[in-house]
Amino acid sequence: MRVIVHTGKGGVGKTSVSAATALRCAELGQKTLVISTDTAHSLGDSLNKKVGPEPTEIAPNLWAQEIDARYSMDKYWGKIQSYLSAFLSQQGQEEIVSEEVTIIPGLEEGASLLWINEFFQRGEFDVLIVDAAPTAETIRLLSLPDVTRWWLDRIMRLTKGFKLVSDTVRGVRKVFRRNNNNDEETINVDDVFKQVNNLFDMLENVRALLTNPEIASMRLIVNPEKMVIRETQRTFTYLNLYGYATDAVLVNRVFPDEITDPFFIKWKERQKENIQFITEAFGGLPVYTAPLFREEMGGLDLLRRMADELYGDRNPAGRLFDGSSHRIEKVNNADDGARYVMTVPLGFAEKGDVDMFRKSDEITLRVGPYRRNIILPSVLHDLELSAKFEPPNLNIRFYDKEAENQ
Repeated sequence: MRVIVHTGKGGVGKTSVSAATALRCAELGQKTLVISTDTAHSLGDSLNKKVGPEPTEIAPNLWAQEIDARYSMDKYWGKIQSYLSAFLSQQGQEEIVSEEVTIIPGLEEGASLLWINEFFQRGEFDVLIVDAAPTAETIRLLSLPDVTRWWLDRIMRLTKGFKLVSDTVRGVRKVFRRNNNNDEETINVDDVFKQVNNLFDMLENVRALLTNPEIASMRLIVNPEKMVIRETQRTFTYLNLYGYATDAVLVNRVFPDEITDPFFIKWKERQKENIQFITEAFGGLPVYTAPLFREEMGGLDLLRRMADELYGDRNPAGRLFDGSSHRIEKVNNADDGARYVMTVPLGFAEKGDVDMFRKSDEITLRVGPYRRNIILPSVLHDLELSAKFEPPNLNIRFYDKEAENQ
């Protein structure tokens, strides 16, 4: 299955582009599902069809789904939250507070990631198009596997440690909750820890899927306006930070040549300049354009016209650009004694925005408000390192201790 994630600033037309792309894939004979992860769903409006929280058939080979965050939370997190909430309540914490603090930051929106994993495991579709939330929410969603691993590791270590201690001293040996009938109900702790491990596995599977350019591609939706382009540049940087491969920039709402009214002359000139900047600035990514249509976008006929403008005869499910997130290369006979070099593309980051520190077998990178942990392969664990930011790449060199001293 190919996974295409469309992201961009709010209002640039992500939903229309996602629906048009999905329609083109379906009409090329690929069984396609388009899902909306934005809490303010408009996918059904774009398709002029009623869309629900489960896949709904729209046309031959085309299905659509608007993710229900609450339903997804209960499905993937309900049992774990019940356990943690009951545990904290037994330690004297108010029940309503317990319920609030046992929600992983970002999981409510990020449950759509787990749907991606589920559809991949089912193997029912050839193409999955993701109409993602505006950029800030999307970056939080894509960083969820890192955040969740940190959060779950610490909170479950705490509760598991309490369980072991309580068993030893014959203290509180059961965790219980009140059901809807106000009856006391015991929670099977072993089942909870099993579900935690399953959640870990699913999130790691999603990370593996979305960082594999053979399977997944991020595509940036942008209008040819300077403010939108700047935010998209930051998004491109953060996607690189987390190792997600971007393979195209899709420029929407370009004034067509047929608009000759003098009022729009300056607008058209500025758009032309901005499109030229986009083609030069995004590291060789291909740029595809769609015009500003005379009518409000919606319905299969207009979406088909948009797909024609964007892709021509191309199959949008294919890889449009061969890029990489980070790579590690072995170095032979380097002048400075380096044995390996890790290169992390960071797009439009500036030197003052980048920070890095190492802890045992992992490196933590911070760019602006976002950070990413990179687990190092065992061959690098005992090597010293030095790092240098040479835009657009952060280059990290690994040395033998003796070579570093020399």
